[in-house]
Amino acid sequence: MSILHDLQRLVECQSPSEDLEACRKVIALANEIATERLGTSAKVFDENGRPVFWWGAEKPAIVILTHLDTVWPIDSYLPLWKVEGEKISGPGIFDMKAGFLQVLYAIAEIPDASTKVALIATTDEELGSQTSRDLIKRVSATADAVLVTEASLNGKVKVGRKGTSMYSITVTGRAAHAGLEPEKGINASTEIAHIVTALHALENREHGTTVVPTTMHSGTTTNTVPAVATLDIDSRSFTMAEMERVERALRAITPLHPEARIEVLGGINRPPLELTATADLYQTLESVAKQLGIPEVGSASVGGASDGNFAAAAGAKVLDGLGAVGDGAHAPHEHILSSSIPGRIALLAAFIKELM
Repeated sequence: MSILHDLQRLVECQSPSEDLEACRKVIALANEIATERLGTSAKVFDENGRPVFWWGAEKPAIVILTHLDTVWPIDSYLPLWKVEGEKISGPGIFDMKAGFLQVLYAIAEIPDASTKVALIATTDEELGSQTSRDLIKRVSATADAVLVTEASLNGKVKVGRKGTSMYSITVTGRAAHAGLEPEKGINASTEIAHIVTALHALENREHGTTVVPTTMHSGTTTNTVPAVATLDIDSRSFTMAEMERVERALRAITPLHPEARIEVLGGINRPPLELTATADLYQTLESVAKQLGIPEVGSASVGGASDGNFAAAAGAKVLDGLGAVGDGAHAPHEHILSSSIPGRIALLAAFIKELM
């Protein structure tokens, strides 16, 4: 398959998010492949200092969101390309370079796609889409449908994604000698420990709400009452109401010691992708699959976020997880199943035609 040739080129062009020059190279290569397969080149431009690939309509009715950055530093995943039967491994192949190429090949089967469809690839998704989120929201707000070719869940599309929030809490106390006069200090470690133990009460299993303490630092020497302690928190939920509840609670935290000070930074990074945003497109997808004689695609809600979250927040109808079939996103066993590629391309092409 020529797509495997193109996929090898794209995977071997390593593109860790933090390496801006590498991201420019992968976007240039993606444009080269697009020109070869679609007959016309993409528009490549910088958005807040980072490269973006945009092929197709300037004011698209159908927006297809992808990203070409990966979590893998240069040469941290080797070999870059490995084929074992139908299993193909490589850095970023599952998340999500195969998804980009599958939809590019699907578009190649639609002669007039460029009149209504835009294929957009960014390079900062793994960093939280800090530079591209406004672009994603703008283009999604006026679209009839937004499709996201992030990796599937064992072939299933993703109809729900948790929103993500990231917080950093700093407690400032007062240093003192831990042996001679600890009573004169204000122990920041004690204060931060109290906050950590209180976080569990903010969780809500019904809505998948998690509030997880992650990194924590405190103190300077073993014989000094810690004056400063910091705590990072990862919080996620399937509903915006829950995310806002957690945020209010974190910002209302008070210290045990009246003279200690607490500062809470951060907030909601990605809003959730809720079922109300995906129901219509998922129903259409299953109808198209049935017409093609394909078994039911299936759907799932997952904890990880994507740019589909931003699209839904802009009011768009969204369907996510339309990309590769495989496993191991961000893991050493990252791979795709080559046998799934033709069927996935056919489904995408028919789905896009139906939406046009």
